[in-house]
Amino acid sequence: MLGTFSLFVASPAHADVVWPALYLISRMVTWWSIVLGLVVEYLFVRQLTHFDIKKSILVDLAMNAVSCLAGVILIPLAGVGWEIFPGIVIYKLLGIGTFNPGTWIATFFIAVFVNALLENFVINEGFKKKLGWRGFWWLSLANAASVGIAFISLWLVPAKL
Repeated sequence: MLGTFSLFVASPAHADVVWPALYLISRMVTWWSIVLGLVVEYLFVRQLTHFDIKKSILVDLAMNAVSCLAGVILIPLAGVGWEIFPGIVIYKLLGIGTFNPGTWIATFFIAVFVNALLENFVINEGFKKKLGWRGFWWLSLANAASVGIAFISLWLVPAKL
């Protein structure tokens, strides 16, 4: 499944135009990032939902499948949104380009919140467990850890052009 899925994921190394969200999403859909993210987020799901182990695993897999499938489209699109506004304004004012620390930080938060929103939706609607804002912020923290794994990997092993 992941092999087929990777055919539809934009690869920054082969794109004519790249921006940080493309690099980040390419790391977020690697097998090791997905596995580590599932483990980290399972712990949060179990605590937030109070479901038994089997149902918590099912919730974790379902919410991450949705956030992965939708995230490969929404995160890069949100990254383009950042580039259009406010990015372009900031870049002109500060005389910097796309690959600056501010854009990387914004990309991290975009990925965290897109995933948390999608996963919160899956839990609320798919599993009829209302988490509220408190749950959303805990999911955001869980996603900060899982997105952080992919994010840090970009510094440890930079993407090859």
